[in-house]
Amino acid sequence: MANTYSQVLLQIVFAVKGRQNLIFETNRQRIEKYICGIIEHNNCKPLAIYCNPDHCHILIGFSLTTSISDLVRDIKSNSSRFINQNRLIMGKFEWQEGYGVFSYSKSQLNSVTKYILNQQNHHQRKSFNEEYIEFLDRFEIAFDSKYIFEFYD
Repeated sequence: MANTYSQVLLQIVFAVKGRQNLIFETNRQRIEKYICGIIEHNNCKPLAIYCNPDHCHILIGFSLTTSISDLVRDIKSNSSRFINQNRLIMGKFEWQEGYGVFSYSKSQLNSVTKYILNQQNHHQRKSFNEEYIEFLDRFEIAFDSKYIFEFYD
Protein backbone atom coordinates (compact mmCIF):
# COMPACT_ATOMS: atom_id res chain seq x y z
CA MET A 1 0.00 0.00 0.00
CA ALA A 2 1.49 3.35 -1.06
CA ASN A 3 1.59 6.23 1.39
CA THR A 4 2.47 9.88 1.20
CA TYR A 5 4.68 11.32 3.91
CA SER A 6 5.57 14.94 4.40
CA GLN A 7 7.00 17.38 6.87
CA VAL A 8 6.27 20.95 5.91
CA LEU A 9 6.77 23.66 8.53
CA LEU A 10 5.35 27.08 7.64
CA GLN A 11 5.24 30.39 9.45
CA ILE A 12 2.33 32.57 8.41
CA VAL A 13 2.32 36.29 9.20
CA PHE A 14 -0.57 38.71 8.66
CA ALA A 15 -1.67 42.08 10.02
CA VAL A 16 -4.73 43.82 11.42
CA LYS A 17 -6.35 46.14 8.87
CA GLY A 18 -4.98 49.65 9.20
CA ARG A 19 -2.33 48.20 11.55
CA GLN A 20 -4.50 49.19 14.48
CA ASN A 21 -3.66 47.75 17.91
CA LEU A 22 -6.93 45.83 18.26
CA ILE A 23 -5.87 42.48 19.71
CA PHE A 24 -5.88 43.23 23.41
CA GLU A 25 -3.96 41.11 25.89
CA THR A 26 -7.23 40.27 27.68
CA ASN A 27 -8.51 38.53 24.51
CA ARG A 28 -5.24 37.36 22.92
CA GLN A 29 -5.26 33.76 24.17
CA ARG A 30 -8.94 33.32 23.34
CA ILE A 31 -8.29 34.46 19.76
CA GLU A 32 -5.18 32.28 19.49
CA LYS A 33 -7.12 29.20 20.67
CA TYR A 34 -9.83 29.89 18.13
CA ILE A 35 -7.28 30.24 15.33
CA CYS A 36 -5.66 26.95 16.42
CA GLY A 37 -9.06 25.27 16.09
CA ILE A 38 -9.37 26.60 12.53
CA ILE A 39 -5.91 25.24 11.71
CA GLU A 40 -6.76 21.81 13.13
CA HIS A 41 -10.07 21.79 11.24
CA ASN A 42 -7.98 22.19 8.07
CA ASN A 43 -5.94 19.05 8.94
CA CYS A 44 -2.86 21.07 9.91
CA LYS A 45 -1.08 21.20 13.26
CA PRO A 46 -0.61 24.49 15.14
CA LEU A 47 2.90 24.50 16.63
CA ALA A 48 3.24 28.09 17.89
CA ILE A 49 1.09 31.20 17.72
CA TYR A 50 1.31 34.74 18.99
CA CYS A 51 -1.16 37.48 18.18
CA ASN A 52 0.46 40.86 18.71
CA PRO A 53 -1.86 43.85 19.05
CA ASP A 54 -1.50 44.59 15.30
CA HIS A 55 -0.29 41.36 13.66
CA CYS A 56 -0.13 37.60 14.07
CA HIS A 57 2.58 34.93 13.70
CA ILE A 58 1.62 31.25 13.37
CA LEU A 59 3.92 28.24 12.94
CA ILE A 60 2.13 25.21 11.56
CA GLY A 61 2.83 21.68 10.50
CA PHE A 62 1.21 21.94 7.09
CA SER A 63 -0.90 19.16 5.61
CA LEU A 64 -0.73 18.50 1.90
CA THR A 65 -4.51 18.04 1.80
CA THR A 66 -5.20 21.77 1.73
CA SER A 67 -3.77 24.82 0.01
CA ILE A 68 -1.94 27.59 1.80
CA SER A 69 -4.25 30.27 0.37
CA ASP A 70 -7.36 28.34 1.46
CA LEU A 71 -5.95 27.87 4.96
CA VAL A 72 -5.05 31.55 5.38
CA ARG A 73 -8.44 32.61 3.97
CA ASP A 74 -10.19 30.35 6.51
CA ILE A 75 -8.04 31.60 9.40
CA LYS A 76 -8.58 35.27 8.58
CA SER A 77 -12.27 35.15 7.69
CA ASN A 78 -13.35 32.85 10.53
CA SER A 79 -11.26 34.58 13.20
CA SER A 80 -12.59 37.99 12.07
CA ARG A 81 -16.13 36.64 12.35
CA PHE A 82 -15.34 35.23 15.82
CA ILE A 83 -13.88 38.53 17.04
CA ASN A 84 -16.85 40.51 15.69
CA GLN A 85 -19.58 38.11 16.89
CA ASN A 86 -18.07 38.01 20.38
CA ARG A 87 -17.59 41.80 20.38
CA LEU A 88 -13.94 41.48 21.42
CA ILE A 89 -13.32 45.00 20.09
CA MET A 90 -15.44 48.10 19.62
CA GLY A 91 -16.30 48.53 15.96
CA LYS A 92 -15.60 46.14 13.12
CA PHE A 93 -12.49 43.94 13.13
CA GLU A 94 -10.73 42.99 9.87
CA TRP A 95 -7.35 41.59 8.87
CA GLN A 96 -5.40 43.37 6.12
CA GLU A 97 -5.27 41.79 2.70
CA GLY A 98 -2.27 39.59 2.04
CA TYR A 99 0.08 37.56 4.19
CA GLY A 100 3.61 36.27 4.33
CA VAL A 101 4.43 32.57 4.41
CA PHE A 102 7.90 31.25 5.15
CA SER A 103 9.14 27.65 5.21
CA TYR A 104 11.53 26.07 7.71
CA SER A 105 13.40 22.83 8.20
CA LYS A 106 12.96 20.49 11.17
CA SER A 107 16.30 21.71 12.57
CA GLN A 108 14.82 25.25 12.84
CA LEU A 109 11.64 24.21 14.68
CA ASN A 110 12.80 25.10 18.21
CA SER A 111 14.31 28.46 17.28
CA VAL A 112 11.27 29.54 15.25
CA THR A 113 8.92 28.41 18.03
CA LYS A 114 10.89 30.44 20.59
CA TYR A 115 10.93 33.43 18.25
CA ILE A 116 7.15 33.37 17.85
CA LEU A 117 6.42 32.84 21.54
CA ASN A 118 8.80 35.69 22.44
CA GLN A 119 7.06 38.27 20.22
CA GLN A 120 6.18 40.61 23.07
CA ASN A 121 9.84 41.09 24.00
CA HIS A 122 11.01 41.03 20.40
CA HIS A 123 8.81 43.98 19.43
CA GLN A 124 10.20 46.13 22.20
CA ARG A 125 13.40 46.21 20.11
CA LYS A 126 12.14 45.97 16.53
CA SER A 127 9.03 47.26 14.76
CA PHE A 128 6.77 44.99 12.74
CA ASN A 129 7.83 46.87 9.60
CA GLU A 130 11.52 46.15 10.29
CA GLU A 131 10.74 42.54 11.16
CA TYR A 132 8.68 41.88 8.05
CA ILE A 133 11.16 43.48 5.63
CA GLU A 134 13.89 41.42 7.31
CA PHE A 135 11.88 38.23 6.66
CA LEU A 136 11.46 39.12 2.99
CA ASP A 137 15.16 39.90 2.64
CA ARG A 138 16.33 36.80 4.54
CA PHE A 139 14.15 34.54 2.39
CA GLU A 140 15.26 36.42 -0.74
CA ILE A 141 11.70 37.33 -1.70
CA ALA A 142 11.52 40.13 -4.23
CA PHE A 143 8.89 42.69 -3.28
CA ASP A 144 7.59 46.13 -4.10
CA SER A 145 7.07 48.09 -0.88
CA LYS A 146 3.78 49.53 -2.16
CA TYR A 147 2.31 46.00 -2.20
CA ILE A 148 3.21 44.87 1.30
CA PHE A 149 1.33 45.64 4.52
CA GLU A 150 0.38 49.19 5.37
CA PHE A 151 3.03 50.30 7.84
CA TYR A 152 2.52 53.22 10.20
CA ASP A 153 5.55 52.73 12.46
